[in-house]
Amino acid sequence: MIRIAPSILSADFANLGRAVAEAEAAGADWIHVDVMDGRFVPNLSMGLVVVEALRRSTKLPLDVHLMIVEPEKLASRFIEAGADRVTFHLEATPHPHRLLQEIRAQNAKAGLAINPGTPVTLLSSLWDELDQVLVMSVNPGFSGQRFIPSTLKKLEAARQARDSENPEALIVVDGGIGPANAASVVQAGADVLVAASSIYNDRASVKENLEALRRAAGAPV
Repeated sequence: MIRIAPSILSADFANLGRAVAEAEAAGADWIHVDVMDGRFVPNLSMGLVVVEALRRSTKLPLDVHLMIVEPEKLASRFIEAGADRVTFHLEATPHPHRLLQEIRAQNAKAGLAINPGTPVTLLSSLWDELDQVLVMSVNPGFSGQRFIPSTLKKLEAARQARDSENPEALIVVDGGIGPANAASVVQAGADVLVAASSIYNDRASVKENLEALRRAAGAPV
């Protein structure tokens, strides 16, 4: 089953509650929340208070993506704030195995993200503790970037490793995802499509955009 996770990074920050409600009404599977610290990535974005508010606004799973250094210092607090799934970057901590275990111990789903320049092979000893792997298809930190084509080979490698090591884990793709490449990323191995500017834009409604992405991905509308 293909899941669609609208990223509110491209939504109107003055109306986040409405943006989430529109996505939920349109049939979104998760809400993706990008947390940026201005250190691991150049920008700053949403924090604990926003996740707490979103938790009160939706019943959908909150998929929190920590683009921060030392994620071990804040992961638990995001779970307490309402995150159902917490993904942090392999590149951001020296002890990913420990943090994966800590996240799962709090009854949340644990994920690892890898940047475009990070090989899938670095996950080889971590699959047993993973609920999801997020393959970045752009360099993290900015919404609206173009999809990096070499990501398709990386998705294929992630799917092969997942099928061998932990078939229950999900493969997530994030960055430049829209109707034009949805079918190819699904074919390459993605189970979850994170989409920001292709869902939240001035060209069409959230419902129309989400349905277009589902159709392109071959998922039921």
